[in-house]
Amino acid sequence: MTTLAGTAATGLHRPLGRAFYARPIDALARALLGRLVVTDSADGLAAGRIVETEAYGGPDDRASHARAGLTARTRPMFGPVGHAYVYLVYGLHECLNVVGEQDGQGGAVLLRALEPVTGIELMRRRRSRPHDPDWRLAAGPARLAQALGVDRRLDGHDLTLGEDLWLAGDDVLARPGEPEAPSDIASGPRVGVAYAGGEWAARPWRFWLAGHRSVSRP
Repeated sequence: MTTLAGTAATGLHRPLGRAFYARPIDALARALLGRLVVTDSADGLAAGRIVETEAYGGPDDRASHARAGLTARTRPMFGPVGHAYVYLVYGLHECLNVVGEQDGQGGAVLLRALEPVTGIELMRRRRSRPHDPDWRLAAGPARLAQALGVDRRLDGHDLTLGEDLWLAGDDVLARPGEPEAPSDIASGPRVGVAYAGGEWAARPWRFWLAGHRSVSRP
């Protein structure tokens, strides 16, 4: 198993720069597939490859938290880009999002599922799932945050610093012959947004790597 330890510091595994996030939110959701999410804490290092995302736009997106406008909760969604937006769902589970679009416009991508890559036993302990197969440990947004040790203390965290929590390319861990940008991307409606109604409920802004076993089960 390849390890990420020390790669950010040595420049072998640099965090994605801010310019990467400054693009339309649906384009960012697609671009994030195949990238790595890395957390570095006192518990250890953990990383996974993104295999499923959902895009949420600004105030006009009736499925987005940003529909409420700029509030204490949604402030990270309005920029700067390249920051984390972490919120609690159902009063139980944290969910990790990354902020995109342009500063002030509002928009974030929910990270729905990862393929575990590094720190798998740490993920297993955090999730208290000793018998789950590796590929299911982060197969869903709540599982993902728990496996990586992400909670609301990281809400608003700058992902470009390469500290605590960051996103990176797959230059260290890419499989031989595998392109950096996956081509087998599927899309469909977002999960659990029927309340948005009409085109917003049907908008195909959920993206995933087709056939990947770590994709969540809506």
